[in-house]
Amino acid sequence: MLEEFKKFALKGNVVDLAIGVIIGAAFSKIVDSLVSDVIMPFFGALGGLDFSNYYIGLNKAVTAPVLEEAKKQGAVLAYGSFFTAALNFLIIAFVLFLVVKGINTLRYKEQAKPAEPPPPAADVVLLTEIRDLLKQKSV
Repeated sequence: MLEEFKKFALKGNVVDLAIGVIIGAAFSKIVDSLVSDVIMPFFGALGGLDFSNYYIGLNKAVTAPVLEEAKKQGAVLAYGSFFTAALNFLIIAFVLFLVVKGINTLRYKEQAKPAEPPPPAADVVLLTEIRDLLKQKSV
């Protein structure tokens, strides 16, 4: 059973998937930082908006102006957090689209290169030489 598990774990697809998950987790942190530290403050500066504190209190006891404090007071519908998560998704999807498009472009360029024909087989070379010699003698 240990040998079977070793074969399974060392297959190319499993290792590739593990690497993809690790890179995806790191990429997610980068995108979260991009959205929360760069994009959202830009929108906030343009329109005075801070989406992180947009919420609707689901009971009358929730009166805090900040989402974290409001969550302590009761149930809230944090649509600002949802908007930020949706924006994260759109940015991730767009960046992945650009990455896949770039990879496909590189693949197309590699495939578009004309392949060199393989060298002729030894018997074909020999027959060609014989043909050329016969042409020379008949002329």
